[in-house]
Amino acid sequence: MFDSPLSASAYEVLGVDPSATAEEIKRAFRLRLRQTHPDAGGDASAFIQVQRAWELVGTPEGRAAYDRGHGFATASSTTTTEQDWSGWRAPAPRTDTRPKARAYGHPGGWRRERYLALIREWAGHGVDVPDPYDPALVRSAPLEIRRLLADALAEEATASTVSDLGMGFTVWHDVAVGTDPADKLDHVVLSPSGLYGVMSEDFAEVVRFRRGEIIGRGVDGRAPVATLLGRMRVVARAAKVRFGGAIIVLPDDDLDQAVTALGKVRGVPVVVVRRSALSMVLRQGVPGARDIGGNELFDVRTRLQHTVRFV
Repeated sequence: MFDSPLSASAYEVLGVDPSATAEEIKRAFRLRLRQTHPDAGGDASAFIQVQRAWELVGTPEGRAAYDRGHGFATASSTTTTEQDWSGWRAPAPRTDTRPKARAYGHPGGWRRERYLALIREWAGHGVDVPDPYDPALVRSAPLEIRRLLADALAEEATASTVSDLGMGFTVWHDVAVGTDPADKLDHVVLSPSGLYGVMSEDFAEVVRFRRGEIIGRGVDGRAPVATLLGRMRVVARAAKVRFGGAIIVLPDDDLDQAVTALGKVRGVPVVVVRRSALSMVLRQGVPGARDIGGNELFDVRTRLQHTVRFV
């Protein structure tokens, strides 16, 4: 909830300055609890956020750890190791020897490269940026730059989940669907349960649904479902394959329930899933999706291998 580049900080949720005293934070917490309590007409998700914010900064020890990890600590109060920490850097190569899914392409790679270019451009020419993932720097950057990093992290998390499913799965990441690198299909996943187009997103809020589409403030007028289906059609036509379903993966805190089935949209079964539920959905299959097996699975993999281009 508070670990996304798009998330409000615990202090913003409580409505206090990061330099507030412990007593000021306590008073703000009690006030925000009353304001957001569902029995008083408040929003349930906001009420949960307030409680979580208090858990993070309500004690001296918790607040010190939160400040170090989110860029609020002063230089005099942190060690070099603590200042260098950031959970937003590119993941280190995995060294375990368990069988992994066949994987092609670089998940989140295009968005990370774009983020690094824009964060340095935004900081200013000639300005040294020793750590482009420093939480204080990221938090102060414009929304469109933070969104690039958030989406890269989301794609990397999905890739990690699919990788752990084993050799029965094949995945292509950052698949090009046109001349603009931004118009890409985040993941194409081939499994015994079907062929799926997958989009990894982070809206930093609990989303809602209307007429087969995702809506909410964080969605900002975009149409994720329609966008995903459009990009899947490009890949399907080029490779002469048929997708069995579409999956949109969101952080667990963005969804009220683990799996939301939107039914068939433009003839394709669509589900929106929490990140923690993705493995289950890929193993069991999207409701209404057609299974792929035997020679057909081999044929689909070969067609995609010969056709897929990467951004």
